[in-house]
Amino acid sequence: MKQLFSSLFICAFLMFSCKKDSTETTIQPEQNQKTLKLELAEAQKIIALPLHCLEVEYPNKLGQVLKSSDELKSPKQLRPIFYGCFDWHSSAHGYWSVVKLVKKFPELDQDKTIDQLLTKVFTDENVTIEKSFFDQPHNKTFERTYGWAWFFKLQEELYTWKDNPKAQQWYKTLQPLEDVFVERYLEYLPKLNYPIRTGTHDNTAFGMALSLEYAQTVGNTKLKDAITAKAKELYTNDANCPIAYEPSGHDFLSPCLQEAWLMSKVLPQTDYKIWLQKFLPQLFDKKFDLEVGKVSDRTDGHLVHLDGLNFSRATCLFQIAKVLPELNHLKPIAEKHFNAAFPNISNDDYMGSHWLGSFALQALDAQ
Repeated sequence: MKQLFSSLFICAFLMFSCKKDSTETTIQPEQNQKTLKLELAEAQKIIALPLHCLEVEYPNKLGQVLKSSDELKSPKQLRPIFYGCFDWHSSAHGYWSVVKLVKKFPELDQDKTIDQLLTKVFTDENVTIEKSFFDQPHNKTFERTYGWAWFFKLQEELYTWKDNPKAQQWYKTLQPLEDVFVERYLEYLPKLNYPIRTGTHDNTAFGMALSLEYAQTVGNTKLKDAITAKAKELYTNDANCPIAYEPSGHDFLSPCLQEAWLMSKVLPQTDYKIWLQKFLPQLFDKKFDLEVGKVSDRTDGHLVHLDGLNFSRATCLFQIAKVLPELNHLKPIAEKHFNAAFPNISNDDYMGSHWLGSFALQALDAQ
């Protein structure tokens, strides 16, 4: 009898333990998801980065081709709008972050400092100078397509800020530069026979995805159709993407996931599921996992790219799960990546951190 009692006690204890563990694992995802909600505290942390650097001219990476010594000018002389935040594209997505966050949280600009900044820099005169730089034949491919895409996203935010007359004027002021990039994109796509599959700025799928979002929002059917057709041409037959080889040492994008994210935007849901099962079949395994990118030195501007990789992976995983709800098991992986990188957003190192806020915001927006 004593032995029977002991056995029953052990069974009861094990049942209680299992029930307790089950409860903990079911509430954990809800707790994690709550931490990723874009609230004012997160917005304040993210917006601090671009506000810190948009008017900081140096250090600066110009990245241009010089035709003669006459073009040896300061960053602000060459690019009176997008001269801060180390390089042109970071300045562009820095403005995007600022506009997007102030739209959602007007209290971030109670003293109108941001309003005054945008009014000061978004002028016809400054746009004329910026455009003249891109009109030079030897600068025709400058920021193709990464910087163009982030500029499109800035314009998308201004375009949709319908209750702000100033934002509508800023959008119109920047439109001549927008027209240049649309024209360049439409010229470039027919000549692109092979996609660029890097984990950095040149990645074709990343630029296409952002530009497609813009084109859909502003109603640019010509650009939307061109991107959609080219994406299908370049990627439809891809299969078995080697995601196990990722990341490379300074990636801030996942070549496999960026492509999967783009195709989720151009294929109908049923077709996309069939395509994804061939392209990344492991995503359908509920035991699938992905180790976060680890940064060994956050004062190294290239190594810190891996913080950005964690954010961009989160963006892709959230969006893929949104398109295919049966892949909801990807969301905890996305949360893990986001939570690994978000504490590293700070102004501690200018070259390493000036751009991370935009990628954090993109991930939060993707949920």
